[in-house]
Amino acid sequence: MTRIGLISDTHDFLDDKVFTHFDKCDEIWHAGDFGTASIAHKLSAFKPLRGVYGNIDGYDIRSQFPEHLQFTVEGVNVYMIHIGGYPERYSPTAKTFLTVHQPQLFISGHSHILKVIYDDKLKCLHMNPGAAGKHGWHKVRTLIRFTIDGTNMKECEVVELGKR
Repeated sequence: MTRIGLISDTHDFLDDKVFTHFDKCDEIWHAGDFGTASIAHKLSAFKPLRGVYGNIDGYDIRSQFPEHLQFTVEGVNVYMIHIGGYPERYSPTAKTFLTVHQPQLFISGHSHILKVIYDDKLKCLHMNPGAAGKHGWHKVRTLIRFTIDGTNMKECEVVELGKR
């Protein structure tokens, strides 16, 4: 069983509450727009970190993280990209990858809109944790915690960090 803390769009702001909410997580996944490398350093010093760069990230992040990432956790094939869209509105890059590689879990960020949607056509769960930072048009800062147990994704929790 692997417990995941999923975060995105920090835009160079990391609420100290993140560390409390991710305390029991085994890994942290960041779906892009870190803002600066200091955010990645703080998170990776706390827990193992996987992530992708976002459209606002500079060389300091792009030199450490790829544009998109495919990996397996337990029995779940995961695909992560910052600008990926969501079911029925995938970006062209994400749609091609999802169709060819058929992951069970698709993670994206960018929209600042929290979504957890199952795509029946692709047999894939999509998660976007919304935005945890203070920059953007979202009203509430959010993140997600969930568990991967074999091939099952369960115990999904949305955490509100407070107003932007």
